[in-house]
Amino acid sequence: MRRPFAAVAAVFLLGVALTGCATSTPGEDGDVLPPVTVQISDLEGTTVEVPEGGVINLSGDEADVEGWTAKVSDDSIVSFVEGRDDGSAVYNPGLEAKKVGSTEVLLANPDAGESVSFTVEVTPKS
Repeated sequence: MRRPFAAVAAVFLLGVALTGCATSTPGEDGDVLPPVTVQISDLEGTTVEVPEGGVINLSGDEADVEGWTAKVSDDSIVSFVEGRDDGSAVYNPGLEAKKVGSTEVLLANPDAGESVSFTVEVTPKS
């Protein structure tokens, strides 16, 4: 009676091991980059580095994620993604790194009377 159990257990463990080795390929090259998260209140005058293909998560007050806009000096390097609240989840505003380079960003929330200026440096993916 122990042999069938051992055989079933071995097959199960092999299946788990193979499943653990599988990777998803959401991007062209299969790499998934973690976001670079920064507090909006800490951005003024700083330089934020992000690898090409990565994103910058601009974290701040959840109640006001939709109020932020951005002026990007060179939008071929990074593009702004508006924050939103779809009723079931809150999504922070962010920046998507398109190509290697450096650009200035002016992030503003006119309703709150806030603005910050900073640099984004997109580095080669390693």
